[in-house]
Amino acid sequence: MNNNYNNLKNKILDLMNRADFMTLSTSVFSHPSAANVYFANDGLDIYFFTFNPTRKAVQINFNPKVQIVIRPDGEDGIKELQLDGYAKKIVNPEEKEKAKDMILKVTTAFEEYMNDQFLIDNDVVGYYKVSPTLVKYVDFYAEKQFEWLEIPENNLSMFSELKSKILNGLKYWITIIRAPFLTATIVPVILGSVIGFSETGIFNWSLFWPVLLGATFAHIGTNTINDYFDHLSRNDENNKLFSPFNGGSRAIQSGLISPLTLKIFSYFCFALTIFFGCDLNNKLYGDFFATSPLMIIGIAGILLGILYTGYLRLAYNGLGDIAVFLGFGPLMVLGSNLVQNPNSDLLVSLVFSIPVGILIALVLFINCFQDYNADKSVNKNSWVVRLAGPNSKANYRKPFKVWRIAMIIAFLIIGIASAFFNPLASIALLPIFLFHFANKKGLSWLLEWEKDNADLQKLPYELLIVNVSTIGIHFLTGLLLSLGFIIRSLWI
Repeated sequence: MNNNYNNLKNKILDLMNRADFMTLSTSVFSHPSAANVYFANDGLDIYFFTFNPTRKAVQINFNPKVQIVIRPDGEDGIKELQLDGYAKKIVNPEEKEKAKDMILKVTTAFEEYMNDQFLIDNDVVGYYKVSPTLVKYVDFYAEKQFEWLEIPENNLSMFSELKSKILNGLKYWITIIRAPFLTATIVPVILGSVIGFSETGIFNWSLFWPVLLGATFAHIGTNTINDYFDHLSRNDENNKLFSPFNGGSRAIQSGLISPLTLKIFSYFCFALTIFFGCDLNNKLYGDFFATSPLMIIGIAGILLGILYTGYLRLAYNGLGDIAVFLGFGPLMVLGSNLVQNPNSDLLVSLVFSIPVGILIALVLFINCFQDYNADKSVNKNSWVVRLAGPNSKANYRKPFKVWRIAMIIAFLIIGIASAFFNPLASIALLPIFLFHFANKKGLSWLLEWEKDNADLQKLPYELLIVNVSTIGIHFLTGLLLSLGFIIRSLWI
């Protein structure tokens, strides 16, 4: 038995050692991908290099099971290896260096990228290891055409397999729905609800949760339907400067979900929003379909979500920022307030919803800086595209000035509104220090961008600190406004 095992292993290693190219197959939820990849092997273990944003790398991140075909050049007939195994991204620095050295002995085609410190610092370059669990040796000219070598020690335990499936499933849906951006919904819903609470002194949790869920599903539906329509226009495909903050979820581009499935999922989310909205309408106004302010707000919000990139294509016609301002500002804040206090005069909610709406619109606005080239290529005429001009090198002075002025206006409104309605809400001015930091970083970035020797491929990523800061300003400001109203209610 040992002799047979060793003989087969030696034949497999002989084929591996004489090959430098493999076909790698990955898959996530029945969405397969295949790529030809240079590789190096250390015994039966296989190492390869790729860029982490590539389809195969993303799919491995969600499903480590892979299949590989290796066939050396110059073989007469069909002689190849077919492997099943698990791939993983290498994180250990020493093993990374080992993989790099081994791959460079096979090919120097990617050496420039492997040594690019910018790509390394931004986790763009990646090294991967495949641990085979089964190797099928194929030789059509041999008496025994198929032989199998099992490597049971590379199999995952039942517990590890189950844990991996659960965690990867969670990670999958977090990516599809763009969960980190749901703070754009959480903030206005909390703010509107606590303003209602401050007016009545009663917080109705049984009404708060349906509002939050309904608004969240509307946001998820908006995110996913936008990914669908930006795929149809090829906007996301053309975006070479995507990041966690711009360029969509990349779910379609990475082979995580089909466009049709994403579209169906979007409408399912909007249907859930309608369900929660109608149920609240029935509880508050006595009928599922009663004509009420809540019904009008709900319909307007859903329409803005669908029409943002679909059908009327608001984002393609310079109206995207206004749609985001309305949807995640006044509509959500007013709707949440109405649920907690149907008799509210809504003036306070309306006033404080304006800076929240401005700040979330600025999150979208600053993200469009990196999207400039992709948006311009598909005639997505955002205000950043319009203000930065049609030249090959965008002039970001004007759009950055708009970002800065709009941010100042938002804080001015908070200051004035606090003086009139709730002095404790002035605590929400604290994020102005974060704005000062982001403004300084942005101005420094502009100086670098305008240099003749500026690296226009790398510099957009240097602006990400301003993207992150803008998200932080919106989130902190909204929560601090809410805290100001909670303190006032408890104080009084």
